[in-house]
Amino acid sequence: MRFIGNKELIIDEIKNLLKERGLLNNKRRLKLFDAFCGTGAVSDSLKDSFDLIVNDMLKWCVIYTKGRIVVKDCTFEKLGFDPFEFLNSNAQIRKGFFYKNYSPGGSKRMYFSPENAGRIDYFRYTIERWKLDYLINDNEYSYLLASIIESISFVSNTAGVYGAFLKHWDPRSKKLIILQRVKSSNSGYFNVQFYNDKIEKIIDKINCDILYLDPPYTQNQYGTQYHLLETLVLDDNPSVSKITGSRPVSPMRSDWSVMYRAHILFDEIISKTKAKYIILSYSTDGFMSKSFIEASLKRYGKTKSYKCKKISYNKYTNFKSKGKKEHFEYLFFIEKKDSADIHYESPLNYIGSKAKMILEIKKYLPKNISTFFDIFGGGFNVGINSEANHIIYNDVNHFVKDLVESFKTSDTYQYLLYVKRLIKKYNLKEEDTESYLKIRKYYNSLPIEKRNPKLLYAIILYGFNQQIRFNGNHDFNNPVGMRWFNDKVLEKKISFSKAIKEKNITFSSVEFPNFLDKIEKNSFVYMDPPYRLTRGSYNDGKRGFNGWGHDDERKLLEFADSLNHKSIRFMISYVIEYKGRTNMEIKNWIRLNNYRLINIDQNSSIPRNEVLILNYS
Repeated sequence: MRFIGNKELIIDEIKNLLKERGLLNNKRRLKLFDAFCGTGAVSDSLKDSFDLIVNDMLKWCVIYTKGRIVVKDCTFEKLGFDPFEFLNSNAQIRKGFFYKNYSPGGSKRMYFSPENAGRIDYFRYTIERWKLDYLINDNEYSYLLASIIESISFVSNTAGVYGAFLKHWDPRSKKLIILQRVKSSNSGYFNVQFYNDKIEKIIDKINCDILYLDPPYTQNQYGTQYHLLETLVLDDNPSVSKITGSRPVSPMRSDWSVMYRAHILFDEIISKTKAKYIILSYSTDGFMSKSFIEASLKRYGKTKSYKCKKISYNKYTNFKSKGKKEHFEYLFFIEKKDSADIHYESPLNYIGSKAKMILEIKKYLPKNISTFFDIFGGGFNVGINSEANHIIYNDVNHFVKDLVESFKTSDTYQYLLYVKRLIKKYNLKEEDTESYLKIRKYYNSLPIEKRNPKLLYAIILYGFNQQIRFNGNHDFNNPVGMRWFNDKVLEKKISFSKAIKEKNITFSSVEFPNFLDKIEKNSFVYMDPPYRLTRGSYNDGKRGFNGWGHDDERKLLEFADSLNHKSIRFMISYVIEYKGRTNMEIKNWIRLNNYRLINIDQNSSIPRNEVLILNYS
């Protein structure tokens, strides 16, 4: 049958990919989860190689796929005769739901001729009676329903989908319907489980080795385009709309067909799946770009295992899409990382960010921390990756604190829409000084207590190196930059927002000595203070906030010693050597207190000695 996004034409590519990775005909039979089965092209072709888990939010897709898979078992022994020969041997019609609602027999709708609609009602009624009388089993029932779906595609008066009918009768719609056997692979199958749900509701419950994803990729809602087939399978006589005769489609609406919601769902699914291997089919016409998908897959998967193949694909066409550019399908593959190797990156390009060091830092973090104090929080790259039961985020710069907190408290989808509206309203573009200064001026005109952190975030995206910089009056004064809200930033924003919402985090904006009496023994304190040898926009003392000098560093060392005296574990990130200069006070302090010093390889073009200082082994 004709189906938007049907994968029949790229089955060989999928099989070749599985074979290359040693997953096809594996010594141990693997379990493959076909999460958006559609018409079952992938499941049917792989049913002799894997145990299958089949799912789709549309019931007709699940039934159609099941009908294709179980053909070998459909002997109709209890029925006692060939149902196809029987149903095609007579001319009976039944003036049921299809006759009354989808043909001129009982309405003005022209999906089918009255005779074909009556025959469809007759087929459906008879098959249901056989099921209720226990003359056919579940597999045979699904096979027959799948065959009706297959058969009506040859006589429907539509442009290929069932969202609407044609105003004039297509020649094929005048042909008499014949119940035809659904197309299926002739091979047998192993174990199969069937689900009829939204993948986001069940993904964390599905145990599988391979996750195959073929989600919707445009705003076309499959529930709307195929409402008629859903009604055929459910046989529930729903109330229908006046024009198209559609059943209520709200329960069938998919967020995968909504810009940004699709991105958020993709991150969630890749994060939560128990599968070791992930394969994704996606179109070049889709909401999600190749760069976003790649960034997301590599966040949760092993970089070296990543593969993307671009396949030329004959697109389903109608009168609106004919003549448009050639259509391509991407086929992605990745092997998932162990959970300990997954880390999240802040969507803020914060000076001194530890995003590139986080895996090294995580090696030295102690286990079973009750409360994790990130008291110079900044972009929050370290704290967000803590597994502690409770995380305290603190930054003396309340603008930064409010920004990070906004990722937790604001709905991610609404946040993205807000940023996108601002980009459109001010026509923000990379290196566009006029539009940038206009929105920056508006932000600075607001009283500090009314400055929306989401507004600030939108401005930051188009500023120089996306840095956060204020003047002495607390006005944002970063100049325009060459960056913009690209898909790699989008991926960080979505994955970070998910992670921060899942954790128990308290936010504050106070000077670090205030924490000394609040830190209990089983807590852990991470400190990434400004470095006295370097100067950034947060520690030069010219931005409306205190700078960082000898006295501040001395207070930090006294604070760390007090923690050590109370047997509270701490870690300090610091730069001891920079451009030929050495911070001897820090080196002597480490030696005198017998603290542990770990050098971090930064692979930086600027000679600097970035270290971790620990008071535990």
